[in-house]
Parts: sequence; C-alpha cells; structure tokens
Amino acid sequence: MSGRSTQRDTRDRILIAAATMLGEDPPARLSVRGVAARAGVSTGSLRHFFPTQRELVETVVAGLYDIEIPDDPIYDTERTPAERLVACLRLMLSEFGTGDRARERWRAMYESYIASGLGEEESAVYLALERLGLRRIERWLAVLIDEGAIPAGQAERRARFLTTVLNGLATERALPANAMRFASETETLQLAVGAVIGDTPATGQSGS
Repeated sequence: MSGRSTQRDTRDRILIAAATMLGEDPPARLSVRGVAARAGVSTGSLRHFFPTQRELVETVVAGLYDIEIPDDPIYDTERTPAERLVACLRLMLSEFGTGDRARERWRAMYESYIASGLGEEESAVYLALERLGLRRIERWLAVLIDEGAIPAGQAERRARFLTTVLNGLATERALPANAMRFASETETLQLAVGAVIGDTPATGQSGS
C-alpha cells in the first residue's frame, strides 16, 4: 500500500510541476529534464509514468480542462453576455502581455514549434496545448448557450473563430503600438463577439 501511495505522490508531483511550468510559460516545451528537475525526481522516474513528452503534456492538459478560473468573468451576470465574453477573451489575451513580453512569448513559440521543425510528437504537443485554449472558450460559450444567449450548436466552430481573432491580436501586441492600437483591439474583440452571439458589439474598457 505504501509503495502505491509513494508512486501516486511522485506522479502527482510530476503533474503539478508540469502544470505550473505550463502556466508560467504556455508556449515553451515541457522538457522531460526540466519537469523532472522542477518536481524533484529523476528523469527515469518521470519516464516510468510518462514514457514520452506527448503523454506527459496530454495528461497535464486533460487535467486542466475542468479547472475553474477564479472570478471567471463569464459568471458576472451584472454584465451583458457580450460584455462577459469580451472580458473572458481579454483575460486570455492578457496572458500574452504587450511589447517586450509579447515579443518574448512569440520568440519562445517560434523557437519551440517552428525554428527547430515539428516532428510527430512535437506536433501532438502543440495541438494538445491548442485544444486547451479552445476548450476554455467552448466552456464560456456553453455557459451562454445554457442561458439562451447563444443558439445551441457549433461551439467548436465559434471557438476556433475566436481563437483565430485572439492569435491575430496577440501577434499585433508584439509589434510597435500606440493608444489607437489598443482602441482598435477592443473594437475587434467586440465585433468578433458580436458575430458569435449575433448581437450588437459589446462595450468594454480598452487596454489590459
């Protein structure tokens, strides 16, 4: 019994370390050596539970699917559905930062998934991370569908559309910008949400 408990503790430490590293730097690869060091275990122990990087990342991502975001804007019913969805998307966009921070994020993404080439395992890792972002948006849409604010169906298609918009805005954040750029960013989010909800654009605050 104690042996199984120790193994479970080791596996949990590995997953917690990987999830923490993923939260700190989503674009970066989760290297076996890096995660093992963070968890305080040997690479052999990590390989025992997760023989490949792909298995490690997919297990971590699967565990993150159903974690609730503290103070999730989607539940702020004092706002309109469109305003709430804009706030949620802005929350995701804020993870990229602006200026140097945004450039560093894209640099990490480029070095991890473009410059070095993508093998089968690397592609699977990237797609697992992409699914995590899509799942977050789908959950927000599901809340609005349950409320009757959005027609049922096509949640994945809508989530992919909104993800494409966020990717474009995140790229712009790495480029030189001024106050007009941030105002345009807010308008773009409002228009995208309006297209998904089928309503008038949401109002919101610029910048973040």
